[in-house]
Amino acid sequence: MTLVRLFAALFVSAILAQPAAAQDRRVPSSAAELKLSYAPIVQRVQPAVVNVYAAKVVQNRNPLLDDPIFRRFFGVPGQQPEQMQRSLGSGVMVDPAGLVVTNVHVIEGADQVKVSLSDKREFEAEIMLKDPRSDLAVLRLKDVHEKFTTLDLANSDELMVGDVVLAIGNPFGVGQTVTHGIISALARTQVGITDYQFFIQTDAAINPGNSGGALVDMNGRLAGINTAIYSRSGGSQGIGFAIPANMVRVVLASAKSGGKAVKRPWLGARLQAVTPEIAESLGLRSPSGALVASVVPNSPAARAGLKSSDLVVAVDGQTIEDPNAFDYRFATRPLGGTAQIDVQRNGKPAKLTVPLETAPDTGRNEIVLTSRSPFQGAKIANISPAVADELHLDADTEGVVVTELADDSTAANVGFQKGDIILAVNNQKIGKTTDLEKATRESARLWRIVLVRGGQQINVTLGG
Repeated sequence: MTLVRLFAALFVSAILAQPAAAQDRRVPSSAAELKLSYAPIVQRVQPAVVNVYAAKVVQNRNPLLDDPIFRRFFGVPGQQPEQMQRSLGSGVMVDPAGLVVTNVHVIEGADQVKVSLSDKREFEAEIMLKDPRSDLAVLRLKDVHEKFTTLDLANSDELMVGDVVLAIGNPFGVGQTVTHGIISALARTQVGITDYQFFIQTDAAINPGNSGGALVDMNGRLAGINTAIYSRSGGSQGIGFAIPANMVRVVLASAKSGGKAVKRPWLGARLQAVTPEIAESLGLRSPSGALVASVVPNSPAARAGLKSSDLVVAVDGQTIEDPNAFDYRFATRPLGGTAQIDVQRNGKPAKLTVPLETAPDTGRNEIVLTSRSPFQGAKIANISPAVADELHLDADTEGVVVTELADDSTAANVGFQKGDIILAVNNQKIGKTTDLEKATRESARLWRIVLVRGGQQINVTLGG
């Protein structure tokens, strides 16, 4: 009896110690409550979850054509046979006019996109906006004259570990499927999927085909967009990741405003993770926060008074565990206002007010190289502050950078990568995109290229 009373006392104390939000949650208190069903939520939200079909035409290239001896003796055949590649994913209707949010990797490279509703109707769709940094894309249904069922977006900052969620999508192409589980972790920042490493983790079963589908809370709101799983077999092993709804809100707002790219606040400072060694040197109890490594002159960070060696610990009251968490928190702040940043400076707390502005993008001059050369099919740009921010380059980096590579292009096949900085071609210094465009128009038997990748200078020699 004493044990029972002790347990009861501890249980009551634990409840009283929880935050107010946690007190709203409770476990089932009777057998009758265990018979409760998710069916009302599913019936309400299911029509807003769609299937997304993407198709692109590819050529079946004979590998023998890569052999110069084969080409010399047998010639190069004419048009290669084409094949239609198809991919399947999911999406969520977020606007009654027919706007659908899905993952970029679901529709990447597609020549044709179709959306199938839960009632089996199909519509052609156009891509309004792609944001590879968050892996989110917005589609718009073509030639529609009706209002569609939508999902409201939740405030994903209010989610808690242990909350029950539903995952809705089309796994393995078997048809719309609903699974349930709980939020098993929040703010996962070491996943390595997108630029913004800040994911909701769930044990609701998510499988191939669920990408772009809905993670729904118990109020029937969109908590996140399912985007990836951790798996050794290719199937669900209870660790799935969803992009928080607050990031979806930012991308959707840019699409509705007619933008072709998502505009986000720019800090103008480079942050680094706090290692155990750094934490010890700073006298910190644990290695958390984001350490300021450098500040760009005249940037929002500089005008706010942020300095090198400051330790950022919070943004608008939200705790910052590492630079990835800061990137997400800052990127989801609305442009035009200000953000309150809490820092530790020389062991003392300080509050800074940072204006929320976009990075300057003057002089980008982005072009696609089409001349016959190793760079054919590469999109290049001058490095503006906006380009440096997008590609995670140091703000003081100058020169020309590869921003995109066409599928099966010469540039992609020879090994160029997004983010490569081109310094010189055939002993000609490359200072701007027009320099590289001019260099690629000159025929050469050998191409001597100097580039920087991941901070390392690389010298490359390629045949003409």
